Parts: sequence; C-alpha cells; structure tokens
Amino acid sequence: MDTAAPGYSHTQKAPCLFVYGTALLLLIGAWFTQDQPTVALALTVGGIVTAVLATAFHHLTVVNLGEAMSVRFGPLPMFRMTIPYNDITSVEVGRTLILDGWGIHYSVRGGWVWNVWGRDCVVVHRRNGVVRIGTDDAPNLARFLEGKIAEQRG
Repeated sequence: MDTAAPGYSHTQKAPCLFVYGTALLLLIGAWFTQDQPTVALALTVGGIVTAVLATAFHHLTVVNLGEAMSVRFGPLPMFRMTIPYNDITSVEVGRTLILDGWGIHYSVRGGWVWNVWGRDCVVVHRRNGVVRIGTDDAPNLARFLEGKIAEQRG
C-alpha cells in the first residue's frame, strides 16, 4: 500500500450490493443449468466477471503522494492513475452528466471520467486533457489541488 504524504486522502465507497447480488444470481443460475453446459458456462463466466468488476470498483481513493496525486479504484487494484501536480493547469468543482454514469470512460463533453457513485466531481484540467474525478468530497479536493497548483507556480 502507498504511504501517503500529509495533505489529502479520501475514499468514497459505492453501494455495490446490487452488483454483488447480480453476480450471485448468475452463479446460482449456472448451478441450476448444469444440464445445459453452454448456458452454465456463460452464467458462470458472467458471474465471476461481475464479481471481479464489483470488487475492482467498490471504492475510489484519492491520495496525495507528495509530487503527484494517486487516483485508484479498489479494493482489487486493477485500475489506477497518477497525476503529477505540475501537469495540472487548473481545477474546479463540477458535476458529471447523467450520461457520464460511473466507472472509467470518455465523457460526452470530452475528457475522462473516473467515478464510482454520484455526480459531484472535481474537473482537473491537465496540460493535455481533462479528467473528471468523482468524489463526495469535491470542495476539499479542489481546495487541496489549488494549493498544490500554487506551490508548483510559486
């Protein structure tokens, strides 16, 4: 696990019970369709993939690493990114569109969305693009990043 420098660390949890429940139902369906191997295999694979993705997207953590910010989903550490503070040109508190949804994907407005739940986000303008980081702590994250931007410039 990363050792965070003082300054900022926040984890937002997603309500994943529905997704875990879906994985369980797929696996139960596989059990009851054992006499149809193709169906059972498809349901088993679907259940396992759904359970792994639910574990990978259970929460979103943003942590100060000193010279950069780590953004990672978890607890299964499949998806993460690091944004150096000297790559950030500006930040603002924003909201994702309903069309943006959750997960990791390109937004219809341009730029990437990393979101686990809700619509509040911090819009991070980088030298070569935009990242919308979903969080239930948007004002504090934006304030922290503004301070880091000022340190880089000053």
